Amino acid sequence: MKNHKILLAALALSLGAAALAQGGIQKGITIAFLPKQVNNPYFATAWKGGQAAIKEFAGIGKQVGPSDAGASSQVSYINTLLAQRQKAIVVSASDQNALVPYLKRAMQQGVKVVTYDSDVAPDGRNVFVSQADNDTIGRDEVKILAKQIGYKGEIAILSATPNATNQNAWIKVMQDELKKPAYKDMKLVKIAYGNDDDQKSFTEMQGLMQAYPNLKGVISPTTVGISAAARYLSTSPYKGKVMLTGLGTPNQMREFVKNGTVQGFALWNPEDLGYLASYAAAALVSGQITGKEGQKFKAGKLGERTIGKNGVVILGPLTVFDKSNIDKFSF
Repeated sequence: MKNHKILLAALALSLGAAALAQGGIQKGITIAFLPKQVNNPYFATAWKGGQAAIKEFAGIGKQVGPSDAGASSQVSYINTLLAQRQKAIVVSASDQNALVPYLKRAMQQGVKVVTYDSDVAPDGRNVFVSQADNDTIGRDEVKILAKQIGYKGEIAILSATPNATNQNAWIKVMQDELKKPAYKDMKLVKIAYGNDDDQKSFTEMQGLMQAYPNLKGVISPTTVGISAAARYLSTSPYKGKVMLTGLGTPNQMREFVKNGTVQGFALWNPEDLGYLASYAAAALVSGQITGKEGQKFKAGKLGERTIGKNGVVILGPLTVFDKSNIDKFSF
């Protein structure tokens, strides 16, 4: 009888481990999203996907965050979430290094930390869910603009904050891409920063045109920046003459594509980004993964995902939006 009980216990333990390995996620996991800005349509869409995933695995989720894109503004929210004993924090960092001490403290207290959209230094999180490979994003942005301006002329970049991890990584790749012979007649004259603020981005775009009247094109790899820049161009003498591309959402950019201000721009699906980040957080809390390279986890409708080098999980390739396809998307 004793041996029988031992056998049953071992079998139960084995079955439990098997269930976990097959994708079992603990119920009731608390997950808090902390975006750069809660009032940014891009992050609202990402949170929509995050919520959908949390609902699928019976978790408890919420989103909190500042209305301005400053790292110091995010710190107080991290401290509050720690006091609330959240199981996981999913954060898009406004600064690569400023949040690290606070996120390290969170991990020391057993909280799983996932970054999405914009990373921190690797020792400040367990996993980074990247929208796409930095190399792909940076090079594709240059290729799109180069084609629009005939591979010739002065160009500028309208970025978010000077310390934004993702923006700086993409800009570095853009600068490298521009060194290739194909772009010998293109010149990067300015990198401006709109701080992911609509009005400042609008003013920066206006300033670029005043300072560089021969400007042929602008890359704005930020959803706030590209829409503000498009709004300025749409009512200016430069409409249709100065090309604008970058990263934006179809809903933000539809009118500018249709009225000829913008020929084409790119993005991934931010809803899927939030969805994948939620599943990564749940897999960490459930003990399915730790963030080591090569580990795999199931992410609902997005299928099985593999963790790459430095704990990075990549969502997927960019989609280019133009007049031919923009009405097929709504986010």
